[in-house]
Amino acid sequence: MPLNSFRTAAAVALIAVSAGAGIIPAAAARDTSAGEQAFSFGVIGDIPYGAGEIAKFPARIQDINADRELKFVTHVGDIKNGSSVCSDEYFQHIRAEFDTFEHPLVFTPGDNEWVDCHRTNNGAYNPLERLDKLREVFFDEPGKTLGETMPVKTQESLGLPENVRFTQNRVAFSVVNVQGSNNSLQPWTGLGETAPTPEQLAEVEHRTAAVLEQIRGTFHDATRRNDRAVVLMTQADMFDPALLDAALANPETVSGFREIIQTIIEETNRFDGPVYLVNGDSHVYAENQPLAEGSPWLRVYGQTAADDLQRITVDGSNNATNYVRFTVAGNGAKGADILTWEKVPFSG
Repeated sequence: MPLNSFRTAAAVALIAVSAGAGIIPAAAARDTSAGEQAFSFGVIGDIPYGAGEIAKFPARIQDINADRELKFVTHVGDIKNGSSVCSDEYFQHIRAEFDTFEHPLVFTPGDNEWVDCHRTNNGAYNPLERLDKLREVFFDEPGKTLGETMPVKTQESLGLPENVRFTQNRVAFSVVNVQGSNNSLQPWTGLGETAPTPEQLAEVEHRTAAVLEQIRGTFHDATRRNDRAVVLMTQADMFDPALLDAALANPETVSGFREIIQTIIEETNRFDGPVYLVNGDSHVYAENQPLAEGSPWLRVYGQTAADDLQRITVDGSNNATNYVRFTVAGNGAKGADILTWEKVPFSG
């Protein structure tokens, strides 16, 4: 046997024998280390708003595509503003734009594209019919992301293909359909309603139960796997500073969020690691701990503190001039060092 061929055969044999003994040579170990490395993901929300931003949206997507370090991107809802028509044609247009993402794209619907579609200037649609249309247009392949395909676990069996979860480098991600407008409990005034309808209440009850099930399942699996952190994503800003005074005066203003907040607190306090909540909805970037000891939101929701919950709100609407790039550190990082983030301006 020629010397080079002998060396090749010997190397293959050595790897095979070593692997069988539970020992992997350094060169082979490097091949399996990709999952140990840091990675980044991007988050946008409340975009595009209005004709000007709709025209810029393809360029915004290309800016994100150019960030080759991103493992995936999440759009946390509101693909239109609150005063434009919720038409099939518009949904199809945005779906076509979403298909140009070169990263896996996770999308959770926002209230502007279904909950608020009862408004006359939105077309006076039945919001539940619009939710069905959104699922038809954007979630036609449950278990797969938009853009580049990435497998995700969904709640399709419960009728909520938009609720997904997945894990990357021992960080658990859970994206759930929680809506602004008090989680869709506000009356459909555009249809002449002055109180929530029975069908509206049934949808809220079913969707909220599914959200609670997914959140609990996310934490259960994260604990079982010894994950380092949990990242929850929603459209709704359940701690919108613009609502605080009203919520302190009348906690029913945010009653649709109470069970969800209670579950997040319970699971955060049980979990041995940091928990991050990423949302859109309120349009102004923020980073805070809304359930830390002493927070006024604890008076609103009537719960115990959850000091390990960090919330990040992404810019949107007129402020949607950037995306937020989150970086997950390698496996050596612990605690607050696991996740860092920065705003990345769009190019134009």
